[in-house]
Amino acid sequence: MQRQRPSAGQVALDEMLTTRSSKWNLTVVLHLRRDTKRFSELQREIGTISQKALTASLRTLERDGLLLRTSYATIPPRVEYELTTLGMEALKAFEAFEHFAAANWQSVIEARRQFDARTSGPTQLEIRITGLR
Repeated sequence: MQRQRPSAGQVALDEMLTTRSSKWNLTVVLHLRRDTKRFSELQREIGTISQKALTASLRTLERDGLLLRTSYATIPPRVEYELTTLGMEALKAFEAFEHFAAANWQSVIEARRQFDARTSGPTQLEIRITGLR
């Protein structure tokens, strides 16, 4: 049986969402939505991102054309990041997901609670208590 070739749209989706994905890319773009920022500003605002992860995310976003890195020859050197036109286009999709997440977070928490309750077996304590009856 011959395998079907993936469509151009599927290849693009796989490349942009799966292969090139970083859990931080969306967050970085959202933090650049209003202002040009320096590396240290982004790291401070995001808070939980490591220097290595932020560097990798910024490089990926720059390579993909979503942000522009501008380096100034000052002492100390200053580097700023801002969204490109393509980055602003991606921002629309990222903001839609941000709104979805905010509106549905409690439903996700409840679904996780129900799933965990269904899939976790009785704890050792529950087994011992049940065995005592």
